[in-house]
Amino acid sequence: MEEKRKTIGEYDTVWLEEERHALAIIDQTRLPGETEILYLTEQKDIWNAIYLLQVRGAPAIGVAAGIAVYLAARQIHTGDYEEFYREFRKASDYLNSSRPTAVNLSWALKRQERVVKAMRGRPVPEIVEALHREALKIREEDIQVCRAIGENGLTLVKPGDGLLTHCNAGKLAAVRYGTATAPMYLGHERGYHFRIFADETRPLLQGARLTACELQEAGMDVTLICDNMSAAVMRSGRVNAVFVGCDRVAANGDTANKIGTSMAALAAKRYGIPFYVCAPTSTIDMDTPSGKEICIEERKPEEITDMWYEKPMAPKGVKVCNPAFDVTDSDLITAFVTEYGVVRPPYPEAFRELFLKKELKKSQSY
Repeated sequence: MEEKRKTIGEYDTVWLEEERHALAIIDQTRLPGETEILYLTEQKDIWNAIYLLQVRGAPAIGVAAGIAVYLAARQIHTGDYEEFYREFRKASDYLNSSRPTAVNLSWALKRQERVVKAMRGRPVPEIVEALHREALKIREEDIQVCRAIGENGLTLVKPGDGLLTHCNAGKLAAVRYGTATAPMYLGHERGYHFRIFADETRPLLQGARLTACELQEAGMDVTLICDNMSAAVMRSGRVNAVFVGCDRVAANGDTANKIGTSMAALAAKRYGIPFYVCAPTSTIDMDTPSGKEICIEERKPEEITDMWYEKPMAPKGVKVCNPAFDVTDSDLITAFVTEYGVVRPPYPEAFRELFLKKELKKSQSY
């Protein structure tokens, strides 16, 4: 079932529609031409929505996964814990197979699995309700985390700065605010008058279709450029800082993000422009030593050869390489902007201190 909306700015990107028992998302494949809300109840439809990028962006995928596996649990009809857990794991593994690179997908599913394990022996309806509460908590935390990233990111820039971003790490990649765009949204609210450059982000054009759309709709000064123009714009002196998001950060600081991110980082390094990765701690994977171990998703060749054209724009049968992400080496990254502050190298030690700080703050909140 679909419901048409007027603008994206009025609505969160992903939420639980309680009355319909559905995952509600803005269908990002229809932007910028149409704003449609999809209400998804079946696991195969949610799997397809993640794979087909109807919902995308590491934080939004994590929120969607937390809600989706709760909805799956509602459809497990048994009073036996062991049978419930087996079926829960089956649903979780299925959802986890939709996209391999973004760590927030598996992070949210594992978080929900811990809820199930902690309630072993309790009545199944109580477990399902606990999954419900945790799904809502994951969503609410995403809003708070992104706003905190925005506050910390604002300390790194000044009013009137030119900022460049790649792909879409905006509100459409989270529930609200986004990660890389969170400083832009907060700065806009406070009269910073940033000049923002958005890379179009080939081949799926998330920068053109999504970032330019949402920032322009919000009233910001945004200029769309082709990916291969970013170095020229940096060289001209119009960019004071680069802010990007991330899908997975390795323990050494190597970072997987949308294909083309590493090229922007290389150009920023060449021209002495700070390159900031906005990273919720949920995207930092301390179990992955370096970027070499990050699984990079390879997508269909038609996204390059056919997708945006009335007829194919490449010779029939030509070989196509279409990795969805690349890895930016840690030495190209000036700092990570997290919800607990700005993290600078050496990253392995800094990340360990960051997680200690996170655990301390969590313990103080209890």
